[in-house]
Amino acid sequence: MASTQLSSTDLERGGGKGRRANGPSGNYYVDSADREWTSWLIPMFVVANVAVFVVAMYINNCPKNKLALDEACVAKFLGRLSFEPLRENPLFGPSSSTLEKLGALEWDKVVHRHQGWRLVSCIWLHAGVIHLLANMLSLIFIGIRLEQQFGFVRIGVLYLVSGFGGSILSALFIQNNISVGASGALFGLLGAMLSELITNWTIYTNKAAALFTLVVIIAINLAVGILPHVDNFAHIGGFLIGLLLGFVLLLRPQFGWVESQYLPADARPSSKYKSYQYILWVVSVVLLIAGFTVGLVMLFKGENANKHCSWCHYLSCVPTSKWKCSN
Repeated sequence: MASTQLSSTDLERGGGKGRRANGPSGNYYVDSADREWTSWLIPMFVVANVAVFVVAMYINNCPKNKLALDEACVAKFLGRLSFEPLRENPLFGPSSSTLEKLGALEWDKVVHRHQGWRLVSCIWLHAGVIHLLANMLSLIFIGIRLEQQFGFVRIGVLYLVSGFGGSILSALFIQNNISVGASGALFGLLGAMLSELITNWTIYTNKAAALFTLVVIIAINLAVGILPHVDNFAHIGGFLIGLLLGFVLLLRPQFGWVESQYLPADARPSSKYKSYQYILWVVSVVLLIAGFTVGLVMLFKGENANKHCSWCHYLSCVPTSKWKCSN
């Protein structure tokens, strides 16, 4: 989605003992000892999301619940896996009551019924086949490349913590509807790609093109969030957490330090990372701790974030002549 194929040479890195590799945001040169991980966690996440959706459809059992009503399930040949009527769910999926039962994010249940686990469970639920396909294709496209470059531990942490952060921001602003989906976690990966490009700026080739491409893709995806029934607060929250986590987890050592393993001890650079990388790391850690602390305190005190920001609701839905944002 945001990976670009760039071919120019990085004069700052030189030829050396490196080889060209495709990074999440563009091409860069890496030392011959650098490894590329085998991606297995992201495919497992995809399988888990699909499995949860199948279970949700099995529990939903549209034919049984609509038996006494004058409404036809969609794709009846699927039996109890058939979809809710399109009038109720145009995304080809289960009913909202089934999603709520299985762990959809709902402010009242999180705050007043102490079901904080919904902040995590909602990440694995999807409203329908269309919703699931869009998110899983994005996850494969973005996540596999990131996992190959940085390993399953860092990308797994990025995915889960970003999804959690997106759920917190969503619950603070959306208190009358349920919310499901892995979009917050996916936007976290996009945010991490941007911070990875910034913090490792000197090792990339054709930096401006990579940055421009990535920013455009992020802007387009965030712009889609202003449509009704799209939880853009989860997108924004996940993106911000992923952006900060990227500065913390996705640092690459400067090229001179990597090459120094072939040099005498007295000829090696004194620092593995550049000073701006350390600064970004410290600032990001402080902002992450402060952000999660303030967000969780506000949430479990039952505060409505819209009262502190009169215009923020426009970030999730902008009313037009074609649609309204009241519900």
